Amino acid sequence: MEARPAAPLAQLEAVGVSAWFGDHKVLDRVSLTMPAGEITALIGPSGCGKSTFLRILNRMHELVPSASLAGRVMLDDEDIYDATVRVTRARRDIGMVFQKPNPFPAMSIRDNVLAGLKLTGTKASKSEKEDLVEHCLQLGGLWNEVKDRLDSPGGGLSGGQQQRLCIARSMAIKPRVLLMDEPCSALDPTSTRVIEETMRTLAEEVTIVIVTHNMQQAARVSDSCAFFLASHGTPGVIVEHGPTEAMFERPQDPRTADYVNGRFG
Repeated sequence: MEARPAAPLAQLEAVGVSAWFGDHKVLDRVSLTMPAGEITALIGPSGCGKSTFLRILNRMHELVPSASLAGRVMLDDEDIYDATVRVTRARRDIGMVFQKPNPFPAMSIRDNVLAGLKLTGTKASKSEKEDLVEHCLQLGGLWNEVKDRLDSPGGGLSGGQQQRLCIARSMAIKPRVLLMDEPCSALDPTSTRVIEETMRTLAEEVTIVIVTHNMQQAARVSDSCAFFLASHGTPGVIVEHGPTEAMFERPQDPRTADYVNGRFG
């Protein structure tokens, strides 16, 4: 498989998504449009289903043996759960950056970026690989810091640098959507600021969905927000969603106002 060109920006849409772990229902008929080329933040207290919803968006929910779901996840006009869509393609189109940086520690910075090509069977010439490494590290906001030590181990970088390396690695296979599960929760304020700047740059090339508990971060980086809530043993639902500015300054539901203003959660 040759290195594929960057795909046009994609819209992601969840339609009536419900999810279970065994008999325990964790999400109830969640519908949400995540517009192309924008950053959508999923906010809400712990245990309300945000991370489960995020994992459903690229079929990682399937990795849990007891997990099941109903509904559809549309990448533009295609349901990623359709029987004709291979899970490897869904996860190539919809990448994931996790809460804890997970570079391959003994592998060089260069080979970390290129690791996705091997996993997806994508072939590229030496010059294409070098161009890709530079481009992806620039997207990750890391190029200027590591360009003279690309053969050094990825595990030798700081925590914030490792997270940006993971972002660069995710971008190397040219995903159409990038999911980010609390990508700054383990980082210091300086690294967090750099990651946030990186996200705004990335949004020019990829649709982003981020789970964050940091309301200031959601307000700073996202274009729209969805507020998830579960209470008294009921499954998670979206209470309210809309443009970030409206969600924070003119929320329609009093529970949203309480949450974004730190009165619970």
